[in-house]
Amino acid sequence: MTTVRDDVTNGQGASTRLAHVRRFYREAYSGLPRDAWILALLELVNRSGTMVFFFLTLYMTRRLGFSLAESGRAMSAYGLGAVAGTYFGGRLCDRIGAYHVQKISLAASGVLLIALRWPRAPWTMAAALFLLASAHEALHPANAAATARICRPEIRPKGFALSRLASNLGVSFGPLIGGFLALIDYDWLFWVDGLTSLAAAVLALVLLPMAGPRDGASRRPSRSAWRDIGFLAMLPIIVGVGLLFVQLLNAFPVYMRSVYGLPENAIGGLIAVNTVLIVAIEMLLMHGLRRARPARVASLGTFLLGFGFALLPFGRGAPYAVFTVVVWTMGEILALPMLMTIVSARADESTQGEYQGVSSLGFATAWVIGPSLGMGIYDRFGSDALWYACGLLGIALSLGCSRLCAKAPGQGKNGRNCDAG
Repeated sequence: MTTVRDDVTNGQGASTRLAHVRRFYREAYSGLPRDAWILALLELVNRSGTMVFFFLTLYMTRRLGFSLAESGRAMSAYGLGAVAGTYFGGRLCDRIGAYHVQKISLAASGVLLIALRWPRAPWTMAAALFLLASAHEALHPANAAATARICRPEIRPKGFALSRLASNLGVSFGPLIGGFLALIDYDWLFWVDGLTSLAAAVLALVLLPMAGPRDGASRRPSRSAWRDIGFLAMLPIIVGVGLLFVQLLNAFPVYMRSVYGLPENAIGGLIAVNTVLIVAIEMLLMHGLRRARPARVASLGTFLLGFGFALLPFGRGAPYAVFTVVVWTMGEILALPMLMTIVSARADESTQGEYQGVSSLGFATAWVIGPSLGMGIYDRFGSDALWYACGLLGIALSLGCSRLCAKAPGQGKNGRNCDAG
């Protein structure tokens, strides 16, 4: 039997452990500059309305009557616009400033998202998605470049993790609310998404100064991203990671609906599981792994990302779907902040925008080829074949990350190599 003394001792031990957890959380979130929190707030508000993209394939196939091939081509048009938006958005960051690019991107995206409810033919939808992507995707290199510039190299993984936390927290509201709105009327998705983007633009105008640190730097860049062989060796990895995420927004909702039998609101709930995990543990993991080699962490992350999708054919039902989401979410948490850290370490202060733009260009390239490629495999070889292919791609990306620095060493800021944080 336990004694009163044992109960007191156990209570004190639990209190001590709780105090350690609270202190670790405080340390994980400490040390970031004020502007990093403002940038995260903008991501949170903007992404809170993100619901159109997750249900766009379902909207085109079920509401507009597009075939899978037509919807895939329309999503590829978004990818072409993303190529233009991310690259030129990144270049503009080094000229007019990352803060200004974000303000323009948010305002233009809000207007175009609302306008997206009118196209009815495949070619007009493709044209509208191209224009939307050109404006919307310029935000990402601008936000990443601003985060890299205001965060010291040793806290950049935490800065990128905070931005991702805010983005994913907002995204959790989007699909969850969007799933219910889609059951009522898909038009509500475009209005709510567009208005939240415009709200984020207003916040940016109010909270961000007219120029950020080193924005619009005029001194001649010391090195172009296109001449950095070590950085260029990373681009296939970035494209591969993008291909996996494209399937999440493209084939995953269709698969969950047709094979798992889940309604739109339940599909949105799966993304909420992803976000809860990111909010709960990503900052803690980045703090705990602050001395780890980023490329090695990214190697494990890319493997888990592909493996989580490869598990989909082996089960059915909502509980098993949640399990697969947990697996690929852990991969996402480990891979993405570390890849962004490696990219930022290779750039200097005057080329952060270009490096982040070219890096985002890799993800945009995945948007060009990913929807048609994924739906092509889905349609021709069967839905399960797509997820097996994702698993094989995850293995290839993991091997690429593990050999990244050995094959493509290079010096970044402060003499750091591609494994530096």
